[in-house]
Amino acid sequence: MREDLPEILVGGVVLAAALGFAVFAGQAAGVGGSGGGYTLHASFRSLEGVDVGTDLRLAGVKIGKVTDVSLNGETFRADTTVKISDGIEIPDDSALIVSSEGLLGGNYMEIVPGGSASYFTQGDVISDTQGAVSLISLLLKFVSGQGNK
Repeated sequence: MREDLPEILVGGVVLAAALGFAVFAGQAAGVGGSGGGYTLHASFRSLEGVDVGTDLRLAGVKIGKVTDVSLNGETFRADTTVKISDGIEIPDDSALIVSSEGLLGGNYMEIVPGGSASYFTQGDVISDTQGAVSLISLLLKFVSGQGNK
């Protein structure tokens, strides 16, 4: 029997554990995940706190993510592409808003469903959008007394 057999076995176990961790981390981060789903486009006045990879939620449940953000040079708005998981149908009169997780939390995209009987399909544009609300500007309005007008 070889004297280095226990070292080889331990090395194999460590390698298998590292590979398992890498696969788990990749799935958790959405890297190399399934190509399923469909994309929708939207345009925002402000996308403060939102970037590629930001969660897209419906009723607090993650249903997709932001896949592209770019500045439209003609309209000076933030053009955004989101990918929604397969099997989730969104009414075509729904709104897409930038929401905050709290005072110290990050931002995420939220779909507020409408009541239409028709649904968005691949490549459609969500026209009803609401950008990020700046907490600083709200506090300044309140302090200066402009919030009462």
